[in-house]
Amino acid sequence: MNKLNLTLLAIISLFTLACNPAEEANPLNLEKQANAKPMNVVFILSDDHRYDFMGFMNKVPYLQTPNMDKMAREGAHIQNAFVTTSLCSPSRASILTGQFSHRHQVIDNQSLVADSSIFFPQYLQASGYETAFFGKWHMGEHHANPRKGFDHWVSFRGQGQYYNPTLNINGEEIKYGDSTYVTDLLTEEATNWLKDRDPDKPFFAYLSHKGVHAEFYPAKRHRGEYEAKAPSYPATMFPEEKNPDYNYKDVPDWVKKQRYSWHGVDYMYHNTIKFDEFYQRYTETLLSVDESIGKVLSQLEESGQLENTLVFYMGDNGFSFGEHGLIDKRHAYEESIRVPLLVYGGKDVIKNPQVQQMIQNIDIGPTILDMAGLKKPVNMDGQSFYPILKGETPEWRERIYYEYFWERPYPQTPTVHAVRTDKYKFIRYYGIWDINELYDLENDPMEMNNLIRSPEHQDLIKQLRADLFHWLDETGGMQIPLKPDGKGARHDYGYRGTY
Repeated sequence: MNKLNLTLLAIISLFTLACNPAEEANPLNLEKQANAKPMNVVFILSDDHRYDFMGFMNKVPYLQTPNMDKMAREGAHIQNAFVTTSLCSPSRASILTGQFSHRHQVIDNQSLVADSSIFFPQYLQASGYETAFFGKWHMGEHHANPRKGFDHWVSFRGQGQYYNPTLNINGEEIKYGDSTYVTDLLTEEATNWLKDRDPDKPFFAYLSHKGVHAEFYPAKRHRGEYEAKAPSYPATMFPEEKNPDYNYKDVPDWVKKQRYSWHGVDYMYHNTIKFDEFYQRYTETLLSVDESIGKVLSQLEESGQLENTLVFYMGDNGFSFGEHGLIDKRHAYEESIRVPLLVYGGKDVIKNPQVQQMIQNIDIGPTILDMAGLKKPVNMDGQSFYPILKGETPEWRERIYYEYFWERPYPQTPTVHAVRTDKYKFIRYYGIWDINELYDLENDPMEMNNLIRSPEHQDLIKQLRADLFHWLDETGGMQIPLKPDGKGARHDYGYRGTY
């Protein structure tokens, strides 16, 4: 958190104390809503799961995700869910703080979360909730020790490992062997905690999976499950000579060059894996994440806790599989910024099963606090979509904003800012001599025709650009955060496909 935000927080705290002299100066004491009945919450987060790789979405014909399908069929499917930064650590920090990356300052995978940051589970703790965290933290990789906001802690350093992981359980390091699979282990830890927790307290459980982060290693029971299945190649995977409808001329140069790089289809991960196998492993690794969801739901149903519990499932960012010749995330194309978001449970709570409004990861904290009967902290950028789930029609945003800051370890992708409405997306690149982008998402959902040169769209481009800079100005984002090289940063400048 920068000095300006710290100063504002201090002023707000002093003002609150002056108005309520009998209360302690504790910023965690949020105002409670009248007649609110706190809900229990389980928040399940996966890694690199794009929005349309779920069985019911019919994007991948052979993919079976019965538990995600159940959540969508019997709960709510947030059809337009987005992240504010498509990268693990920034997105996870935005979920916990409810803030944009330029505000919480976790702009890459090496940045630490500021000690002054407040995570929404801290507010839950202060209001009487029992809280627990299971899995990948990945905001500063120097340790896996317990973080604030959680009564019970199960985690690992950095990305962890799929097989035979080492977990930090409430400060004690435990090494597992015998081909223990991390998705199964975290699920077991979470369901055991749900069984044994204090029944007299409301609870919040945060289950944060490593899956399906690259390199993809499925559970042994799922290896080869989709070996005979062919991937679906996107329309923009190949230049226009293979697809005349793809306006390859107006694709930015940095995108064309990235095709032959660590994050490109022509030299992916320096030719260490082929695209079809990469695709297969991803879908097989996803199967255990779906099974994990099923086990959590079963535990809540069997224990009778589901009537007063809402379960979220979300991805921390999207992932490209050949669109525009790219793999991975970071960029502002749809497959990178859109994520799955499902909500399930709670007796007679969910009245809107198909949410159309644009929801972002910064909205998770305010929404869960709302479910706990707490009002949103003033320093959160997001807003609660709990009323939307209940069938209400609150005033809602008409556009979302996106940011990604250039990283030295992965210099192929430039600094990106974007603004997206229900119909259009404007993408602006900073620090490179290249073309910006405008897409008509309503008529061109695959983003094949960049309209940045279109004469009839110039007024719209100017308006969206002005909106983007107004957002940055209003939220303190006009300065690009600079960070020193992270530990282990790689500087292979002379090597084509620098990573």
